[in-house]
Amino acid sequence: MSSVVTLLWDFPPAAAAAAAKKEPYAIRISCGARDDVRTLPTNTLWYRDFGYTGGRLANATRPSFIEPPLKTLRYFPLSDGPENCYNINNVPNGHYAVRVFFALIADPNLENEPVFDISVEGTLIYSLMPGWSNSEDQSFVEVLVFIMDRSVSICFHSTGHGDPSILSIEILQVDANAYNFGPPWGKGTMLRTAKRMSCGYAKPAFDEDYEGNYWGGDRFWLGTPPFDQGSAQSISAENIIAKASIAPNFYPEKLYQSAIVSTDRQPELSYQMEVDPNKNYSIWLHFAEIDPRVSKEGQRVFDILLNGDIAFENIDIIHITGQHNAALVLNKTIAVTGRTLEITLRPLKGSHAIVSAVEIFEVISAEFRTSPDEVRALQILKNSLGLPLRLGWNGDPCVPQQHPWSGVDCQFDGAGAKWVIDGLGLGDQGLRGFLPNEISKLQHLQSINLSGNNIQGPIPYSLGTVTRLQTLDLSYNQFNGSIPESLGQLTSLKILNLNGNTLSGSVPAKLGGRPLHGASFNFTGNDDLCGIPGLPSCGPHVSVGDKIGIAFGALIAFLLLLVCVGCWWKRRQNILRAQKIAASREAPYAKSRTHFVRDVQMTKHQRVHDHSRNPIESGPQLLS
Repeated sequence: MSSVVTLLWDFPPAAAAAAAKKEPYAIRISCGARDDVRTLPTNTLWYRDFGYTGGRLANATRPSFIEPPLKTLRYFPLSDGPENCYNINNVPNGHYAVRVFFALIADPNLENEPVFDISVEGTLIYSLMPGWSNSEDQSFVEVLVFIMDRSVSICFHSTGHGDPSILSIEILQVDANAYNFGPPWGKGTMLRTAKRMSCGYAKPAFDEDYEGNYWGGDRFWLGTPPFDQGSAQSISAENIIAKASIAPNFYPEKLYQSAIVSTDRQPELSYQMEVDPNKNYSIWLHFAEIDPRVSKEGQRVFDILLNGDIAFENIDIIHITGQHNAALVLNKTIAVTGRTLEITLRPLKGSHAIVSAVEIFEVISAEFRTSPDEVRALQILKNSLGLPLRLGWNGDPCVPQQHPWSGVDCQFDGAGAKWVIDGLGLGDQGLRGFLPNEISKLQHLQSINLSGNNIQGPIPYSLGTVTRLQTLDLSYNQFNGSIPESLGQLTSLKILNLNGNTLSGSVPAKLGGRPLHGASFNFTGNDDLCGIPGLPSCGPHVSVGDKIGIAFGALIAFLLLLVCVGCWWKRRQNILRAQKIAASREAPYAKSRTHFVRDVQMTKHQRVHDHSRNPIESGPQLLS
């Protein structure tokens, strides 16, 4: 990055007045609090805990008195997932200072001082270092960021060294042009506060302690003198400081009412701090000529060196500002290749250097985000498959790049300036539920592995529209129904494993011939699949619904047959019973009648026989 020099000391009064009239947007969250809290001495309102994706409540131990006097925190055990976030919605678009305070869990049985990473809007901004709880200015992190979608995402990433524990979050609107250091400043850039020091005061203070303007973002100023005490002396003045609390940074007037001045023993003022190498840092230096020994131009002139190179030459505060007791702000952004940033003020005239305050920001390029459509699709997939907490899946799937979602492969789409999802590797993760149609929104997928889970339901027909898919492994689940014909449209598909499910019907014809052309397909373990070598041949196609209908009809016919047979049998029994009863009643009469008929017939027969033997005797007899 090329260095840019900016001299800031005067702005139109009308712009400052207009900005001062507005109330900047501000929201403060007391993490772990069940109710809103107000803290002394300023009666500051902290909203009850909201917007988090996970974590647990605990009492807090504040390691530093500069932290807000809050009693609770939220911590995020690794068992609940490696990434957890606060997602704050309905934040007006604009420029904001986002500040997060850390704390320790008030429990001697739990590990203290966790070490973890923090990201804002998908960009990694800070990694806590061991020993942070013993350093006042390391008990929080602050970053300037542009909000463009009315929401702020603040995420905490476990590194395996304790559970992240968060005391509070502040989102404070600042001027749209605050800390404009020149190109590439803007919506693609963040500024993390690496060091902010008030050189003349011994105690740390916030802008509010200095009665500063709210548009300054209530900055924290470390009170420890940054320069060697043996080579400098503190001075202060109660004079009114001109050109102090003006747009766009609104520095409090009190900041310039104290300073340190070099001595005859050590004319130079020098400060060193350790930084991360190969990064860009924006340095802001504050001055006001409050020394009564210097009253006109030329009495104090000095150079400013950054890492040994002259950044500003012949600085004469009265000459630049045009008056005594007036604020001057100098800014330059440099690339630092080593681990040390050194600021040196070297006197040229007057043999003494002076400085009121120093600010050092790390310049961070904001990460490109993942396609919103694909993020929504992954969230639906998360809910549909019942992802276990240990996988996390909070925040942005692909950024920060140091902490992508587990089981998600990302690829940067240069044409669209966004990240996309090109792989899902969630085999043997104990997943359940069903595969939603929204998986087709992941149009850049080349590989899907969901094997060895307990996913049920049909294979989505929409999966056939993911035309870049090369590997699809759904083996050893509980998928049922038929294989969608749409899978035949996946001309790039080289590996298809559907074995070990309960699929039925015929394999689509467009898939059946693929293995002959070098593809590896596995359909085994599905008893009702048919239609390709190695599987049963398919007869007339009968769907599962048809099979159920046929079985139901057969059952009804069988039951009707049983009813008919039962009715016939009962009717037959009734007839036989009636015949027996009738026979038993008519038996004596029938017997006597039979005997009578037989007697009559015998009598007739006897008479006929007698006539044939003696016919004369049978006629009338004559009297003699």
